[in-house]
Amino acid sequence: MTGKTTNSASDVPAETAGTVRVPRLDQQLCFALYSASGLMTKLYRPLLDPLGLTYPQYLVMLALWEHAPSTVGTLGEALGLDSATLTPLLKRMEAGGLLTRRRDAADERRVLVEPTAKGQALRARIKDVSLALACSVPLQPGEAKALHATLTQLVAGLRDAVTEDASADAEALVSGSR
Repeated sequence: MTGKTTNSASDVPAETAGTVRVPRLDQQLCFALYSASGLMTKLYRPLLDPLGLTYPQYLVMLALWEHAPSTVGTLGEALGLDSATLTPLLKRMEAGGLLTRRRDAADERRVLVEPTAKGQALRARIKDVSLALACSVPLQPGEAKALHATLTQLVAGLRDAVTEDASADAEALVSGSR
């Protein structure tokens, strides 16, 4: 009969080399962020469905209500999306009558995006979504504000790290060391 051992949440298995410890899945910051993001999206779904919006479309509309018209590039920066991801999303939203896309007369390379009247009309209904979601988040207002500040700082730092990594990769390619 073999004895069964029980590990506590703080036990972390050692790598085969014995010197590097890899945190368990439930101890990984990336997994906590990934899980929280997925759950937030699920909370939004029943609130956005009656408006005919998906969560990414909701984010696009929020960005456009703040700054419109906006270029596709500026919108992508604000949302953290590349044009290959953003363009099909915008095309679907345009087909749904929520926004228009047009070439900038001053610079034909730029595409300007702005909400239509139908897209603007959704803005008044979004307040209900924000209120309902706030009621679902298990944090006090001060805790939610502090978490938002921490996450905003984390996102800025991660964006800088990604930019630095991309720059280092480009330099390595140019110098022939990769």
